[in-house]
Amino acid sequence: MSHRQRFDVRGARTVCPGDLRADYPVWLLREAVSIPSVSGQEQPVAGFLAEQMTALGFTAHTDEVGNVHGVTGPAAGPTVMLLGHIDTVPGQLPVCQVGDLLYGRGTVDAKGALVAMICAAARTSQVRVHVVGAVGEEVPLSRGARHVLATVPPPAALVIGEPSGWDGICLGYKGRVGLGYEMRRPQLHTSSPDPTAVEYAIQFTQDVRMYLAGLSAGQDQVEFDVAVSTVTRLHGDLASAVAFLTCRVPPGFDFAALERFARSRPHTRIWVDERVPAVTRARADPVVSSLRAAIAAQGASPTLKRKAGTSDMNTLDPWGVPMAAYGPGDAHLDHTADEHIALGDLYRAIDVLTLALPRLARQVSVSFAADPSPRAGPLTVSSVRRTIA
Repeated sequence: MSHRQRFDVRGARTVCPGDLRADYPVWLLREAVSIPSVSGQEQPVAGFLAEQMTALGFTAHTDEVGNVHGVTGPAAGPTVMLLGHIDTVPGQLPVCQVGDLLYGRGTVDAKGALVAMICAAARTSQVRVHVVGAVGEEVPLSRGARHVLATVPPPAALVIGEPSGWDGICLGYKGRVGLGYEMRRPQLHTSSPDPTAVEYAIQFTQDVRMYLAGLSAGQDQVEFDVAVSTVTRLHGDLASAVAFLTCRVPPGFDFAALERFARSRPHTRIWVDERVPAVTRARADPVVSSLRAAIAAQGASPTLKRKAGTSDMNTLDPWGVPMAAYGPGDAHLDHTADEHIALGDLYRAIDVLTLALPRLARQVSVSFAADPSPRAGPLTVSSVRRTIA
C-alpha cells in the first residue's frame, strides 16, 4: 500500500479543496496547525477536528472539558484507543512548507501524531477505534486526559500520540512533581550577616538538587532512573523571594519524602502542583509488539525509548491496559522556534498505525472474548482528585 494512498473523504469538496484529497493528511495537519490552540484555548481546533472526523465517517463529538472524540469501526470486539493532545505551548510560529518539511507550532508536539491516528483509523474498517484529542496536556493536572480517565471505560489497548519518530516507540515517561517555595524576611541592611530572602530561595533550590542526587548515589546514572530538578522560576530581594522547581522522577519515587524534606528547609510556604508517577511498559506489551512488527514491515529497525518528560501516558496508566506512545516527529524539536515535521514521516507513521491496529486488535481479542466488560468502571471525579492531592 502506497504511503500516499488517496483517502476517500466523504463530502471531500467541503472537507478540503479539490485535488488536495490525494494529500489529505498533509492538508489536515496544515489546517490543524494553522489554528492556534495554546492550553486553555483548544475549542476552535477541537471543533475543526470533530467536523473532519465526521466527514471521514467517525461518530464525533466534543466533551464537557473540550476533548474531541471520534469513534469508528464495528461495535463488536475490543476497542483500541488512540489518544493525542491538541493543545500547544505558547509561541505561535508561521505555518509554512519548505519541500518535505512542514513548520508550525504543534507539527511535532503533537498534532502530527493525532493526524496520523485519525488517518490510520479512517483506513482501518475492521477495528473499533476511539480517537481522542485531549486538552490541557502541556500544563499541570492534564485536565483532558483526567476527564477521559474519569468518564470513559478503559479500552482494550491504548496508543498515546507523542513524537517518538516514525520508527520509534516510547515505552515510558518519567514522573513529575512541581515544587514551589516562598520566603519572607524582615527587611535587612545589605551589611547584615543573616541570609536574605532570595539567598534562602537559592539555597533551597540547591538543597533539593542535592537531595535528589543523593537518592541515586552509588547507582548507575541512567537518565530514566535518576531524579532531577530544574529551576523554572526564581525571583526576589532582601525581604521576599519565590522559587519554583520542576522535578522529573523515576518509577517508585517517594513523593511524600520529597515534600517532607522540602518542608524541613527554612521557608514561609511550600506547595506542590501535582504528583505524577513515572510509567513504563515492557517490550512484550501487545501495543509495543504490534508497533514493532509494523515498523519492521516498513523495512526499519524499531527503536525503543524511555523519555525524561511526562505525557498523558502517565495520567492514563491507572487503567492498567496495554499501552505505549507513538507518533512521527523529532521530540528534540518540541516547544522550539524550529518546530517542524518531515511529511514523509507523517505518511510512514500512518502506514505503521494502519498495519499495527488489526494486529493489536487480534492480540487483545483473546482477553476481550474472555471478559468483554470493562476491566474497571470509570473512576469518579473525587477519586481522580485524590490521585493529585
